[in-house]
Amino acid sequence: IKFANGEFYHVYNRGADKRKVFLDRYDFDRFLQGMCEFNSVKPIGSIYENSFRDQKSLLRDRVPKLVNILCYCLNPNHFHMVLEQATDGGISEFMKRTSSGYTAHFNFKHKRSGVLFQGPFKACHISSNEYLLHISAYVNLNDQVHKLGGSIFKSSWEEYTSTKNTVNFCKKDIVLEQFNDKKEYQRFATNALKGALERKQLKRELENLLLE
Repeated sequence: IKFANGEFYHVYNRGADKRKVFLDRYDFDRFLQGMCEFNSVKPIGSIYENSFRDQKSLLRDRVPKLVNILCYCLNPNHFHMVLEQATDGGISEFMKRTSSGYTAHFNFKHKRSGVLFQGPFKACHISSNEYLLHISAYVNLNDQVHKLGGSIFKSSWEEYTSTKNTVNFCKKDIVLEQFNDKKEYQRFATNALKGALERKQLKRELENLLLE
């Protein structure tokens, strides 16, 4: 895919050999920290190096970003994001920094070496507004897609639906402004996911019939 500024993309990847890439809450938080700090046109080096800088002079919201993050879900062995490219080459650079930075952290913490993710990240161009709304539901509720139950995961679902939430990690307006309020989006997303899962189940049943 040739990424274009102002366009939206569904970006995802999973652990090599389908292994778990997030083993505890700190791993999830560390990946999210990387998504935040590495999202800057100006290179920061490592998160450790960045911690020694004067943060008042490097406020993230004043530094041009590589991408705008619309939504995300981090599952134990894979992740999904919806990204808007903000600068030339932004998505590729953002993913390179985020993935390599997290791999270095994970390998050091868990005393291992080698690749962590299954090759380069995958990406699909979001070619319509309908696609954007439905993929936001799929990503925000991806833990339900995989029936994670009580497993640890992190997603932007609460940021999209909580009326008390003050976190502004994601650029939500392009989705939420199309609904009267967050409750209406919540109903839409829940129904959209239900429909997608029913179609997935129907497809599986048809495939089984063909095999028989």
